Amino acid sequence: MDDHAATGAKLFAAAADRNKEPILGVLKAWLPGAGGRILEVASGTGQHAAFMAAALGPAWVCWQPTDADPTCLGSIAAHAADCETVSPPVALDVAAAGPGGWPQAPGGWDAVFAANLTHISPWAATAGLLAGAAATLRPGGRLILYGPFAVDGAPATPSDAAFDASLRSTNLAWGYRDWAGEVVPAAASAGLAWLTTLPMPANNFTLVFEKRE
Repeated sequence: MDDHAATGAKLFAAAADRNKEPILGVLKAWLPGAGGRILEVASGTGQHAAFMAAALGPAWVCWQPTDADPTCLGSIAAHAADCETVSPPVALDVAAAGPGGWPQAPGGWDAVFAANLTHISPWAATAGLLAGAAATLRPGGRLILYGPFAVDGAPATPSDAAFDASLRSTNLAWGYRDWAGEVVPAAASAGLAWLTTLPMPANNFTLVFEKRE
């Protein structure tokens, strides 16, 4: 995991800076039209919230960041202080909150976005993310997940295998999730249809799901 460097109230993650442009490209291609509301789960430092909201422009009227860590909430607010379309961050622990504890949007969120959550958390966080997204997205709304995932039951490269082992040595409940064997079936059970899996730089992937009508 990258260390988070602090600058005043702002935290900074080098990985978030590296991956922001590729992720933005995916969002522009796969968000369900313009003029909607996006809920970001596990916003972390807030770098993505500030960058993506500014890049997407005022057509996306609301970017709602969340995180379970109070320190991150302060950093998110600092990064997004000048972004008119970023709402004040709110606390959300997807492993514990249940769908009823999620922030709500009139008619449902148009999109839910999460980066680098599924592998640095217990499976309960992924299950909670899928259930909460299915409950709070509008029909046709999309869940977009970015991060490293296992392929055919194992990390795809030796470096991924080493990282996965280091995660599990830190916490046995952490580790890469198999996108096809674990995440897609769990999403289907929650009511989310898998649309595509996109290869990303540094052996990452983006998974796109849509809430069924």
